[in-house]
Order: sequence, then structure tokens, then C-alpha cells
Amino acid sequence: MRATERGLMTRPLRQALFGLLAGLLSGAAGAIPAIDTWTTASGARVLLVSTPDLPIVDLRVAFDAGSARDDATPGLARFTSGLLFDGADGLDAQAIASGFERLGAQYGAQAERDMAVVSLRSLVDAPQLGPAVDLLARILAKPDFPDDAVARARRTLEVALAQQREQPGQIASRAFYQAAYRSHPYANWPDGEPETLALLTRSAAQGFHRRYYVARNAVLAIVGDLDRPAAQALAERLLSGLPSGAPAPALGAVLPLAQEVNERIHHPSAQAHILLGAPVLTRDDPDYFPLVVGNHVLGGSGLVSRVSNVIREQRGLAYSAYSYFIPMRAAGPFVMGLQTRGDQAGEATALLRQTLDEFIADGPSEQELAAAQRNLTGGFPLRLDSNKDIVEYLAVIGFYRLPLDWLDRYVERVNAVTVQQVRDAFARRIDPERLVLIRVGGDAATGSR
Repeated sequence: MRATERGLMTRPLRQALFGLLAGLLSGAAGAIPAIDTWTTASGARVLLVSTPDLPIVDLRVAFDAGSARDDATPGLARFTSGLLFDGADGLDAQAIASGFERLGAQYGAQAERDMAVVSLRSLVDAPQLGPAVDLLARILAKPDFPDDAVARARRTLEVALAQQREQPGQIASRAFYQAAYRSHPYANWPDGEPETLALLTRSAAQGFHRRYYVARNAVLAIVGDLDRPAAQALAERLLSGLPSGAPAPALGAVLPLAQEVNERIHHPSAQAHILLGAPVLTRDDPDYFPLVVGNHVLGGSGLVSRVSNVIREQRGLAYSAYSYFIPMRAAGPFVMGLQTRGDQAGEATALLRQTLDEFIADGPSEQELAAAQRNLTGGFPLRLDSNKDIVEYLAVIGFYRLPLDWLDRYVERVNAVTVQQVRDAFARRIDPERLVLIRVGGDAATGSR
């Protein structure tokens, strides 16, 4: 199941958003709004940023209910999330959609490896916000998981999984996670497996919802034209129908790779898809800023990154070559990647490795580091130019229990990174002898399978 976002933006909501966006952007560029936090009566953590210049409220409820909680039922987290708006408390999907549309509200649900998120955007006026919150509260507390919706979702998933099995990029990503994470829950493919689709039942979704969609397993992020008392009342109104429950158990640590994993998967495609990497980075990692800033030089800054310069500009081996970190609750992956012709795959892979080796040994130059810092800090205010952007950051801060001053200190901490810190972090955290290398495809010339 994929992320969903539904509902229509009415003319008043659109006018409010775009008419007052400049004020919010100006505020974000000058100072990060203060974050207030508390716990509801039932045990949910709430984070609030008040933005009085924009009469809109954005909500994100983040549950520790991602695919890392699938256990023996692959795909269950995303399956459950995708069914929430298909029926609740006696309302069918059409009634739910019509209800939000009538109120001019937008809504959505998604589930990834760490979290499942339910979102709502509404005008702050009581005639719109109150009923929209009440409707979402019914959906969160009393989803029906109708049999026809369950069957339809399973059929959709069957088609999607069959398509993914034919796409070399999807094959490579799946193989990478399985090889990098082995028995850890992050190895689970969030969409599930064709062989276990029969396990995705109404009963399974109900059980998953009962266990994980509870107040003490939830973080509510609120951004909008609300003060603390109004936001407290909204939070109780939204979440009081959820049982207190218990937080999800802590995820186990990701075991380091004992040795290199090199996997070649044949596929009749002209392009070879290559991924190279390993589990590295948690959200609260003390090496977060040296690694992220360093990666901006290595492969995270598009055409001007080292990886792209060496492989695309100097050698013409790929249209795009890149690297990135995905920080998660347990060690998320560091990934380098490219697509190239099959007959060039060996050369391109060797250059990818060489570029990484050189970066680990020497780090960025002072000029490269300064350019990366300017790029990251100069663009930072634009990442906070709307309520929706801020609420996404706020949910991440709450879910991963990051310091409340994380946004305030972002620019300072990026600028504090030194060349030596980058070199030291990469040398300690990335072992070139213990990486996962996945190659898929590039077999069109021979037709081999």
C-alpha cells in the first residue's frame, strides 16, 4: 500500500494558505517557532508550534506501527494503514470522503519502516476544525476494515508486487535491505510478499490496530493558529477514544556486517542497477551531522557531488550517481547508487568504490566543506516555509525523541562540522571491506536470466 492523501483544498483554504504564506516564510527564515510539549491524559505525547499568522491547522499522528512491527505477516503495517479511511464507526469510504470534502479538509495515511502516520489539514475556524477532528477521531479509534475493502486492497497489492518483481530498481532495493538487515525487522519489505498475501486479513488488521494504534504508542504534532489551551483541547478531542495501551517494544540493534555481501541478480534490462552500502545511521546518532554534511560532498548534492563528478562528468558512465543516508530508529542505511550500461557496470562499480575509499581516507577539502555548509544552511529556511513542512519535522522530533532545539540549532551544528570530524566519522562508521553490493540487470545484450 502506498501513502495516500485525500480531500479537496477549498477556495477559502487555498486563499488562506497562499495569501498568508509570505508571512510564514518570513518568520521561518528569521527564527524557528518555539515548540511546546505535553502528554495527554491517555499517554500520547503532543508537540505544538503556534503559527498565528496562518488560519490553518496541520496535524500528524505518528504511531510506532511501521513495517518493523510486521513480525510474521509481511506488509501488515502498510495494509492496515491503507484501510483506515475505507470505513470507520459505521461510516463507509464514501461517507468519510464526503465528510472531509464538505469541511474542506485534506487527510491521508502512510506507513514506512519505523512509523505509520495519519494526517489532517483544516481551516482553524470551529465550524470546519471541530467536525474534521471528530471525524478523524472516529477513524483512528474505530476503523471497520470492511471485507470488500480488505479484498480490494489485497488484489491491488498483488498487482503492485508483481510489477515490482519486474522492475530492476525495486528488485535491487529489496535485495539490498534483505542483505543488509538479514534477520532484523528492517529487512521486511513494507509492501509484503506475494507468498504471504493470504495472511493479510481483516482479523490481522484489527489485531495490528489494537496493539499499535494506542495512545502511549503515539505522537501528535500540531502546527497552526492555536494557543496551548486550544491545542490541548484538540488533542484530547482527537485521541481520547484510543485506549492507553503500551508503547511498542524497543527494536533490537542492527548487527554489523561480518563481511562483504556481493549479489548479482540477472534481469533482461539494458541498464544495470547498482547499490552499495550498509546500515549506519540512527536519528539520534552523535555522528549525525558529520556524516550528513560529509555526504553532501560525497554524493548528496547532485551534479556537483564527488560521485557524480567522477562517474558522470569525467567518465560518462551514468546519467546519475548518488549517495544518501536514511536515519532511522535503529541503524538506517548508507547507500551509494547508479544505473549504467551492462558492459560498463564493472568499471562504474570500481569507480564508486574508489571514490568512497578516497573520501574515507581524506574527507572533503576545506572548500568542499564550506560549499556544502552554505548549501545546507542557505536552503534550510525553505524547508520550513509552510505549516505542512513544519509539522513533518515536528512529528520526527517527537517520534524519535530528538531535542526540542533540534531545528533551532540545525544551522549552528552544520556550520560547526570540521573536515577532521567528517573524515573521522566516515572512517569509524563505514568499513569498505564490509558493504553490501547489489547489481541487478544489464543483461539485455545476452538475454541471460
